[in-house]
Amino acid sequence: MPDSGGSRAQRAHIPSTGTGADDRPVPHGDAGALSVDPAAPQVTAPAGLPGPAAKAARRTGLLVTMVLGGLTALPPLSMDMYLPALPAVTDSLSAPAATIQLTLTACLAGMALGQLVVGPMSDRWGRRKPLLLGMVVYVLATAICALAPTAELLIGFRLLQGLAGAAGIVIARAVVRDLYDGVEMARFFSTLMLISGVAPVIAPVIGGQVLRITDWRGIFVVLTVVGIVLTLVVWKWLHETLPPADRHTGGVADALRTMRGLLADRVFTGYMVAGGLAFAVLFAYIAASPFVVQEIYGASPQTFSLLFGLNSIGLITVGQINGKLLVGRISLDKVLGFGLAVIVLAAVALLLMTTGVFGEVGLVPVAAGLFVLMSAMGLAMPNTNAQALMRTKHAAGSASALLGTSSFLIGAVASPLVGIAGEDTAVPMALVQVVCAVAAVACFLLLCRPWQRAGREAGGL
Repeated sequence: MPDSGGSRAQRAHIPSTGTGADDRPVPHGDAGALSVDPAAPQVTAPAGLPGPAAKAARRTGLLVTMVLGGLTALPPLSMDMYLPALPAVTDSLSAPAATIQLTLTACLAGMALGQLVVGPMSDRWGRRKPLLLGMVVYVLATAICALAPTAELLIGFRLLQGLAGAAGIVIARAVVRDLYDGVEMARFFSTLMLISGVAPVIAPVIGGQVLRITDWRGIFVVLTVVGIVLTLVVWKWLHETLPPADRHTGGVADALRTMRGLLADRVFTGYMVAGGLAFAVLFAYIAASPFVVQEIYGASPQTFSLLFGLNSIGLITVGQINGKLLVGRISLDKVLGFGLAVIVLAAVALLLMTTGVFGEVGLVPVAAGLFVLMSAMGLAMPNTNAQALMRTKHAAGSASALLGTSSFLIGAVASPLVGIAGEDTAVPMALVQVVCAVAAVACFLLLCRPWQRAGREAGGL
């Protein structure tokens, strides 16, 4: 795997053919353009363009970043803006709390399963049409959620909302793969992490403010408006990035064969599962931290919000260090390995603290351990995505679908386990995090085997 790279638009003037991460040829055509139309603007200006052309290219690149960032942020907004309204929904619809909790589960399950459908669709019909279809369905489903008269209807349309919202997640990653190679792809994923890391932090705050002026249905009205705006932005500014010559022509059977082939790639599967397990560590933190910080260590809701925000800032900051400083200077596997090692150490420290090995510890040491663990996610998550997608130019949509679905499913399985011993102990959270972190390292070492590829590259293979 090369340690340097750039957008395909930057290398479009190179007549030769490069090499992908799996030693298959990677064409350096005009795929970096925002559209397969030769007259369309390019994402990044090649060296030597005159000043106005370079400025236009930079503006286009910023626009693509904002559009893809919006698509990436929409699912966490859909999930987390709704959290402050759960008690109000329970009272409004006269349903048990456990039933209303299913509205979250349904949305999460929809996001996981929807990616398996949308990813292959985007490989067959291009990125733009499935994305616009998904956004339109998202808007309609969200609007109906605002009008739902019963809990059962709300659960059903939250499922549909998740299925449609999955289009933004999976196609955003596929578009990045269409436009970028090598370290530039890893840098772009770090930028997306900045946006997607902010969304879960501000979403509950926005939801809380909306509830001050309206009821829980108003949250879905706001999400409907956001969906409409994002749909219009995609329609006007995000052009097709997958040329017709690179699309798959088969049906469902062909899509299943493609996914089977991806899963048969040991290295791709290693990065996919390692990334999913790292995501499960994050899910365990999100699911357990409100109870751990507030119920066990006695912090106020304001203190919890502050700590949650600080941890998110740590993740975002390290993600930016990864994209701006480390990528291109240090191999992605080394950065990824270091990030996973730090996650394991932080999780082990949390387990030792919560089991009383160090005696009675207060909130500050536990909060410090969570901060280190969350910050290290900024090294693990973007690089697992980049390394996996670098092997899949031929099926970026299907690969993106597998990456997203595995992360959501593994996270969904792991997160309920943190409460298995009740709300009075943080041991289950730490134990789940240790198990998932160690399993992620094992997948990375046993399946990805980074030292083997490093040896081949050093030998010129």
